[in-house]
Amino acid sequence: MSFLGIDLGTSGLRALLVDSGGRPIGATERHYPVSHPHSGWSEQDPAHWIAALDGAVAELRDRHPEFAALRGIGVAGHMHGATLLDADDRVIRPCILWNDTRSHAEAARLDATPGLRDLSGNIVFPGFTAPKLEWVREHEPENHARIARVLLPAAFLNLYLTGDHVTDMSDAAGTSWLDMGARDWSDALLAAGHMRRDQMPRLVEGSAAAGQLRGDLAQAWGLSHPVVVAGGAGDNAAAACGIGAMAEGQGFVSLGTSGVLVAARDGYHPAPETALHTFCHAVPDTWYQMGVMLSATDSLNWLSQITGASPADLTAPLGDDLRAPGGVRFLPYLSGERTPHNDAVIRGAFTGLGSGTTRDDLTRAVLEGVAFGLRDSHQALRETGARLDRMMAIGGGARSRYWLRVIATTLDVTLTLPADGEFGAALGAARLGMVAAGAGSVADVMTAPDVVEEIAPDATLRDRFDEAYGMFRAAYPGIRAVQ
Repeated sequence: MSFLGIDLGTSGLRALLVDSGGRPIGATERHYPVSHPHSGWSEQDPAHWIAALDGAVAELRDRHPEFAALRGIGVAGHMHGATLLDADDRVIRPCILWNDTRSHAEAARLDATPGLRDLSGNIVFPGFTAPKLEWVREHEPENHARIARVLLPAAFLNLYLTGDHVTDMSDAAGTSWLDMGARDWSDALLAAGHMRRDQMPRLVEGSAAAGQLRGDLAQAWGLSHPVVVAGGAGDNAAAACGIGAMAEGQGFVSLGTSGVLVAARDGYHPAPETALHTFCHAVPDTWYQMGVMLSATDSLNWLSQITGASPADLTAPLGDDLRAPGGVRFLPYLSGERTPHNDAVIRGAFTGLGSGTTRDDLTRAVLEGVAFGLRDSHQALRETGARLDRMMAIGGGARSRYWLRVIATTLDVTLTLPADGEFGAALGAARLGMVAAGAGSVADVMTAPDVVEEIAPDATLRDRFDEAYGMFRAAYPGIRAVQ
């Protein structure tokens, strides 16, 4: 048997075919554009997702005979996107994406609604789905009046695959319409956002069957047997499935464009006042919490652009031996911040610059500033009872061993590095497809990858990093006051 994992990303789709042991057979990617018609707007045509999926499947089918044995499919998708459908399942307008900030006023108004945080477990961020629909209601009433269904991006692909409107709990958790503790749509939350339960997709757990592959698609793909489509997952929940972060004490740090600290939780422990995200996991009776900083590797990429040196060229002179924090401090708020400040207005800053400041000093300050921002999330997680003494490090920034040593010492956590290979959201989606199709239990399938290296905190420098973190925390209100 083979299984297909689909990772529907913001800029492209990745499709991964695995065998019955979850080992990769083949993978391919397709890319598509993002539209920014106005400042702060971010939209996408869902037709591009379908074209990308069709092209990826055609390539895998042609290149890998094992595709003919396909038995299960899972879809992971970028969260929060509002795909609006009419009564005939036609797309009404381009999907408003997770990084669209036009609905900041609507988000603030919803967030001030009494009881809303208690039910949803989260602050209503502008990127969430509910404020997007409020914006459509107020600015595009003719479109709002036509809405028969609202689907998240992954659910839109589920509709294409199965013909049914269905989404999983982890993706639905980012809408501000889900009662997070009850794992069900909340009539009160829907009413606050002028929506109805009949406009929502059917809810399933991510590892449960959402339906079967449509007969006409199965025929077009050369398949003559039933194929189960799993509920799927939001992208970070799928990534957790891909690295086996499924239970209390397991988590990961992702150093991508944004920085994410994810902790699996055995129970429901909301803490919206910390600006942590508390979401349902992709498997039953499990949740996860996530701290988000908006500019992680993006901060290093910004320094790369203004210095004309590649990120690798910036970090290479630092070597491998960790040094105490320097006198230059960097606040990594180039695009605002989520955890713990929930501040869309704050912007980045350097402090402590002098005539002797070098490019290496700036680079170290950027790496340290991102690590301090991640410590904000780590401390918020600890305040909810999460204990993460070891975390797997993934993402492009994890290629810098110096950066990982900074983060390990700043967080006082041992970081582990996975063996080369597949371990991201596409693998997590394929694993959900395996469980839904009966090819194994969550415990059997959602295992951690082999670890090739461990990076422990430097005990000799821990106090120096603690002191520097204290100064970093003190800088935020001062910088905020003068911007």
